[in-house]
This record gives sequence, structure tokens and C-alpha cells, in this order.
Amino acid sequence: MKKIVQIFKKDQAYIVSHIRGIVGALPRNLLKDSKSIFKKYKYIDIMYSVDSNYKQNSPSIYKNKSIAESIDSDKSQYFSNIDLKDNDVFISSPYIHHTSGNPSISVVQRIGDVYYVIDINMVLLFEELKLIEYNSIHEKTIKLVYIFGSSILGFISLSLIGYGAYVLFALMFSLGGSDFLHDVFKSIVAVTIGLAMFDLSRQIIEQEVLFKSFHKEKNREFKILGKFLVSIIIALSIETLMVVFKIVLDDYTNMLSAFYLLIGTTIMFVGLAYFQKTVTSAKADE
Repeated sequence: MKKIVQIFKKDQAYIVSHIRGIVGALPRNLLKDSKSIFKKYKYIDIMYSVDSNYKQNSPSIYKNKSIAESIDSDKSQYFSNIDLKDNDVFISSPYIHHTSGNPSISVVQRIGDVYYVIDINMVLLFEELKLIEYNSIHEKTIKLVYIFGSSILGFISLSLIGYGAYVLFALMFSLGGSDFLHDVFKSIVAVTIGLAMFDLSRQIIEQEVLFKSFHKEKNREFKILGKFLVSIIIALSIETLMVVFKIVLDDYTNMLSAFYLLIGTTIMFVGLAYFQKTVTSAKADE
């Protein structure tokens, strides 16, 4: 919505001029010719009429349906600051439509004693005017892929967390026949990696499906990658600690391997720190 408002403010004169031109070319009786209007102008969502007493006197006409429940509903609150003469046109500020949830603007045209209200989908309008690059079929396909992939990640993460809980409960009820230290660390690693994958799945859903905007947020991928790497490095650190303890308890001859593993984990820490510093510096310079 923020990006849509920015585009509207930037190109308001052009957008308003285009809308006034479209409204001026519409048939005088909009509702009777609604099918042809919806077919020609894809960005028009709803049309209805209001009488001189500001009461809706027609059904709310959508592209594929007509709803009569709103007839006689009071619309005076929307017309309190509007003073239109015959054939005048009023264009509202952008808002989120209460039925579609899309960024919208309302256009009101007075013809005689009747006010015709047209609700316009701003996304489709801006696409028509080449102000944004948006393809509904392409966007829906991408969202479906992200939903499917993130759902699989979420299922795997829950499986890992469940496995960690299973190992822990099994350990609690069979202390005598288990490698306590190994199983505890196995449970911790499974839960940690599961949480990391769940966080990644959540980030994908939020950023690419639920709250995706029409502009690419800078450093968004870096933030997601950074959070995922932090969780993975924590899991690796726990795994490294487990390996060191097992070597200390079982076989000192493999201590060199543990040392190399510690060096590798430390290098990953240093790399992550440099990565975070670089991203933070780039953001500060913008």
C-alpha cells in the first residue's frame, strides 16, 4: 500500500487526468451497461448508484455478481465533504477496500440527482498505465510455489522438532541403556535446526506471500539469509561441542580432528560477522 500511495502522489496529475477521461467516455447510464464496462476496463471492481438523499438505490454490481443487500444503506458519511454539480467528478484518496482488500480509489460522478460510484483497483490501474510491472497470473504462480515450498520446509522443521522431543523423552525413560551425552546433543541439534528451518519458512511466507509489496525491499534477502545462518552456526557449534566431548571421553587420538572442526566453526563465525558488518554498512550509506 505504501508503494501504491507513493506512485499515486508522484503521478497524481497523470492518473487523475486518465480517470477523468475514462469517466467522461463511459455510457451515461453506467449500471445498464455494466457488463461492457467491466469487460473493457479490467481495473473497475464495483459500481453502484446513490440518490440525492445519499442512500444507495441500486445493487452493488461486481464483475461476476450483483449484491442487493446494500440497497437503501446510508452513504451520507462518504458524501459529507463532497459538493458536486451536474456531471462533476470526484476522485477519492487511496484506501484499502473493505471487501476486496485491494488498494483502491473511489470515483463519484453526479448525473442529474444521481451519484454514480465506481471503485477502482489501483494495482490493475497502475499496471494498465505502465506505472508498475505486475502480472496477476505470474504473481499467483510464484505465490503458489512459495506456499508449497515453505509448507514443505515447515513440515520438515516440525518433524525435526518432534524428533528432538522424541529423543529427549526416550532418553528420560531409558537412562541405563543410552549414551546420555550423545542423545542430549542429538536432541538439541535437531530442535535447533528445526527452529532455523521454521524461521526460514516463516520468513518466506511473510515476505513473498502475505506482505509482499510491488517494490523489492533492499537487503531483504540478506536479512533472511543472516537469520538462517545464525541458527545454522548455533547448531554447528553445538555439534562441535558434542564431538569434542565425545573425543575427550573416548579417544584423545582424534583431538586434532576436533581442533579442525573448531577452527572451521570459528571461521564461519568470523564470516558471519563480516557479512553482518558489510550489510549494516551498506544500509547506513544509503
